[in-house]
Amino acid sequence: MNLPTKLTVLRIILSLFVIAILTFPFYTVGIDWPKYNVLGVVINIKYIVVGIIFIIASVTDYIDGYLARKNNQVTDTGKMLDAIADKILVNSILIILAAQGFISVIIPVVLVLRDIVVDAIKMEAAGKGKVVAAIKSGKIKTAALMVGTVLVLFYNLPFEAINIRMDDFLLYFATIMSILSAIEYFNLNKNIIFSKEEI
Repeated sequence: MNLPTKLTVLRIILSLFVIAILTFPFYTVGIDWPKYNVLGVVINIKYIVVGIIFIIASVTDYIDGYLARKNNQVTDTGKMLDAIADKILVNSILIILAAQGFISVIIPVVLVLRDIVVDAIKMEAAGKGKVVAAIKSGKIKTAALMVGTVLVLFYNLPFEAINIRMDDFLLYFATIMSILSAIEYFNLNKNIIFSKEEI
């Protein structure tokens, strides 16, 4: 197992740790996460901890890809684990945040459906010998999604102090971009999808 793959596995472990923190009923074991008033906003330190772990996990996503390309260590296993790690990290957090009332449920619903559509396109193309590369709209979606999620976990600070819902803006922007990128993926690959012969 090379270093990029180890970083990907670390991201999966961090993602599971985040899920555990967000969903475990700590009150049943007598643990009460401390709360603080920051710039007039009452924050639960649990979400700050999760936000920090989320940032670390997101950074490993960039580093493992960079190292894999730089050192020519791109493998099919690494690509598969990277895709799994991304879905676990982002989609699970968005679903939990929606369930806990932090964000609209439409955000994870659209993003998960988009992932299903794009993954189906990639699998169909792969079955015909074609590799579907990442596109700019998808990268913009991912960047907005990551920053927006961090802001939600950090209670939209410091923007909350000046009454600007930057977290909501970025997440809805990412949701719109996810739809546009799915349409773009389809348009770029529809000839392959509907081709009867392998490329």
